[in-house]
Amino acid sequence: MKAGTKKVGTSLGLLAFAVAAVTVMAWFRQINQVEIPENRTAFVVFFLTAAALGVGAFVARTRWFGGVAAVLAILIGSFFPFTVAISRQEVAADSIRVGDSIPVFSALDENGEVFESTTLAGKPTLIKFFRGHW
Repeated sequence: MKAGTKKVGTSLGLLAFAVAAVTVMAWFRQINQVEIPENRTAFVVFFLTAAALGVGAFVARTRWFGGVAAVLAILIGSFFPFTVAISRQEVAADSIRVGDSIPVFSALDENGEVFESTTLAGKPTLIKFFRGHW
């Protein structure tokens, strides 16, 4: 086996992991800013690219550390598109929009006490509901 072939495979494995890691960081940055795009095609493409590069690293033969990076890239690059495929996030037609009146509801607060939305009547209020899409 030529050492040059293993060098190519190792480079592909490390590149695959880098693509996966940068894409994960971009995704979590968007989650942190609550700016998850409705069209996630670019994220899916980058994650699948990372997985494909990881597979390519094994095809080209890789050293152990390139193999570890490739396996991580394959796992990360496959997990995200799978979760996107099985978990659609759609905005309901009757969803609350900016400027709408707050609906009447009650829920437990962080102290386990009942919170009533009616206590906010007449006050500008920001309510942030978040469902992470993994």
